Amino acid sequence: MAYQDKYEEYLNQIPADIEKCRADGKRHVFGYTSNYDVVLKWDVAVYNQILKEYLKDEPSAKAGDTMDTMEDFARISSYCLMKGIGANFDITSVEICEYLQSHFESEPALGGTCAQGAAALAAMGFPMVAQLTDKCKEVCKMMDASDMRVVKGENLVPIMEGASDEPPVYHMILQFSKDDKIVVHGKEYAVPLSNRLILFYDKIHKTVPIDQCFFDYWNAHADDISSYLAAGFDAVIDKGIMEERLDQLCRHFEIMREKNPDFIFYFEGAFYMNPEVKEMIFRRLAPYANIFGSNEEELVAQNEKYGIETDITDIESVIDGIEALLTRYGIRGMVLHTKDYSLYYGEELAGIDIEKGLTIGNLMSGTRARIGKYGSQDECRESLALGLSPTGLAFHERLRELKPAKQAVLVPSRYLEHPKYTIGLGDTFVAGVHTCFE
Repeated sequence: MAYQDKYEEYLNQIPADIEKCRADGKRHVFGYTSNYDVVLKWDVAVYNQILKEYLKDEPSAKAGDTMDTMEDFARISSYCLMKGIGANFDITSVEICEYLQSHFESEPALGGTCAQGAAALAAMGFPMVAQLTDKCKEVCKMMDASDMRVVKGENLVPIMEGASDEPPVYHMILQFSKDDKIVVHGKEYAVPLSNRLILFYDKIHKTVPIDQCFFDYWNAHADDISSYLAAGFDAVIDKGIMEERLDQLCRHFEIMREKNPDFIFYFEGAFYMNPEVKEMIFRRLAPYANIFGSNEEELVAQNEKYGIETDITDIESVIDGIEALLTRYGIRGMVLHTKDYSLYYGEELAGIDIEKGLTIGNLMSGTRARIGKYGSQDECRESLALGLSPTGLAFHERLRELKPAKQAVLVPSRYLEHPKYTIGLGDTFVAGVHTCFE
């Protein structure tokens, strides 16, 4: 059967979903990180001047690279722009931050998958709880909504009651635009895809401290969880620290699973996560998680480590790549999010309309790309005027012909060729998926 557009139908269900959450006393719980982003306003002329002055070597980047000098910034960032890929890197010198802020205009924004996802669902009206690592007043104000809560002591409290007087944890964000021309060693290259780089000058998220009161509260109130998102480990590079954190998390999940076997646990990774840390997380969390979330770059990179090539232009190859990950790690199901479509592949999700989650995820992400902020229900409705991705529609038709072994649900995106905003689109998508978990 050809794709049936259910975007409006599912959006119309959201008010009733919110009321059900409130009536049942349940909340979506998102962890574990937050920070204060400094968004650098893209100026290709300024960027090309930086390359002219500081690009000494050929563009290159790999997982674990750090930006210690402006020469490193030029080498790593130019590689990412030439490929159109989004990525995260550590900055080790405050002088790089100061240089970028002095050469680009900037504005503040919210950072962290947990924080952005919680803010996105709160903008739709859902009751939320978030675990924050950066509790500064600036971050909390950006997340403040009528039904946004944090755990403080033994209680859920409005987010501003959990705010601290500590200074913000800064992350630098550099968005770049499709079709802009960058000049590398005298040769011009067109940027193939709008995307962003996230540059960390941040030591807190090397350890991802999680409040004990957060664990204690949800260990005691597991029945009040609609769904649970775990994310935010992309800056951890020390395997010993990650092992300690995973021991803590696995005990937490065991207790909650015993008390509430049916809640949905969703883990979202990141492309530029330390490979050894990522391997630990996949193997340790797979027994507890219902769904692992991924983008295309992460799917390709994770399979490349084992000699498996994944062609993201071929849906059969994509399915084979996901199947390889499910088999290798014992993962139950995976959600893949791309600019053209979103996909669930894995075990049957009994009683869950995952197509709804994928659809609302696409819609919320597309709305943020279109208007540059987390969209309300009315603003999401305006995005229904966007057309469906031709690539997504073609993938849907091809997937129908394949008849894969496991449950496979693909939803074409509402496509926007030149987004106004590229920051937090994946995080906003992930939040939208949670609307199908009760």
